[in-house]
Amino acid sequence: MSDLSISIITVCYNSAETISDTISSVANQKFNNKEHIIVDGGSTDNTMDIVKQAPSVSRYVSEPDKGIYDAMNKGLQLVNGQIIGLLNADDFYADDNILTQVAETFKDPTVKACYADLVYVDKNDTSRILRYWKSMPFRAGLFKKGWMPAHPTFFVRREVYEQLGDFNLEFPRQADFELTMRFLEIHQIKSVYIPKIWVKMRIGGASNNSIKGIIKGNLEAYRACKMHRLAVGPFFIARKILSRIPQFFSKPELK
Repeated sequence: MSDLSISIITVCYNSAETISDTISSVANQKFNNKEHIIVDGGSTDNTMDIVKQAPSVSRYVSEPDKGIYDAMNKGLQLVNGQIIGLLNADDFYADDNILTQVAETFKDPTVKACYADLVYVDKNDTSRILRYWKSMPFRAGLFKKGWMPAHPTFFVRREVYEQLGDFNLEFPRQADFELTMRFLEIHQIKSVYIPKIWVKMRIGGASNNSIKGIIKGNLEAYRACKMHRLAVGPFFIARKILSRIPQFFSKPELK
């Protein structure tokens, strides 16, 4: 599959402070057959000035949207690549070989998705690790326990989106949970877990920037499970929150 192509979608809004790191992170990947699509929500700072000056950005759009997942859906309509990944404007790849590893994984035509590990870092000092999201190979029943793969590390064949749908906007905070559950748990596409750190995420995203936000997000996750008729009980939310606690105590060294 020497002709394998990868599309990276980045959604942003007033991200002038961090978008350059994200753009450079994709541009510096040693895998060459890639495109980078930026979907901006109508920024009022100089985000788009930075985007327009970046020769590595394949295409961009800047207009109001209905939230981060609406913007991601717009990006999904613009891609040309066979493999799709999403990298937020606060995030960047851990090294320059991530897309090469992704391409190697998808050389197996039966693989429909892959994912890896992620670290949360201090927004000002990105060498300081605050939380380690270590994943695991998927097995049936994990989503009922509140598990999901780290979404910025989640790469999927474009055909899967075409067949199984994009982000459900009924879940403004947990559409990534619903989508990965739909792909892996409900439709059981073949996935591969790569036990390596692929993404650094600056702390403070929309779903984890406050106690209120965490609660709202977990209520959405519960509702998503119910929508897909997964047998989740009244302790699902508590279990999901508690499962994150070990991430704060395991802090690997990055090379």
